[in-house]
Amino acid sequence: MTVRNRIVFQCLLLVFALFATNAIAAPDYVREKRWAEEIAPAVVVGDAVYLAQKSGHRFLAIYTEARQPRAAVIVVHGLGVHPDWALNGALRSGLADQGYTTLSVQMPVLAADAKADAYPPLFPDAADRLQVAIEFLKARGYGKIAIASHSLGGRMSNLFLAGTPGHGISAWISVGIMPSEFAEPAKLQMPVLDIYGERDFPQVLQQTNVRAAALKTLKGSAQIEVAGADHYFTGREAELVRQARLFLDQRLK
Repeated sequence: MTVRNRIVFQCLLLVFALFATNAIAAPDYVREKRWAEEIAPAVVVGDAVYLAQKSGHRFLAIYTEARQPRAAVIVVHGLGVHPDWALNGALRSGLADQGYTTLSVQMPVLAADAKADAYPPLFPDAADRLQVAIEFLKARGYGKIAIASHSLGGRMSNLFLAGTPGHGISAWISVGIMPSEFAEPAKLQMPVLDIYGERDFPQVLQQTNVRAAALKTLKGSAQIEVAGADHYFTGREAELVRQARLFLDQRLK
């Protein structure tokens, strides 16, 4: 292969790599739309609403208003699921029953087989959705707003909270955050509940001491291990809601 041909070949490889990266980094709007079409008509508790990003993309959220709301909570799901999936559905409906209006938000997703390490390019999109969710709740008169996030949704929330001055969030409930350390905890400046299961993923359990050390710098924060719970709190959803409510009752007085 001549030098010229080698250069052309390397350029083609670079172009292909860039194209592939961009393709992987793009949110899967088709998957979102399919879920929205399945979920929205089936919502029994709460109302399906569509929120608009600056890009013009409209994404699904489930708004559940408490009868006499104390505050509002944005529920953020984990890797590649939707706002009413399992644990998220339990949180959004359970907290509404306990006096906290909830807004469970569809976060950007990739194809079903995508791994967590492919998601970071989508984090700016996730941050934009969280900002839109906050503005939605503020427009309805909520001055106290918390975030309750699960797994990879915790990483999305963490980077939004640490990187967005004046975001308006008063407390954060982090359920089984993945990856399992808090990013830039000094920038959080709010009480954080780090809650995880006794049978959680090894990565979550191995970093409990690291997270606990970070929480000591954040007034009002706490760490709780729920006996018998796995990463998804299967069969332990009621205890997750109870612990979340106790934390919010104290931090959002």
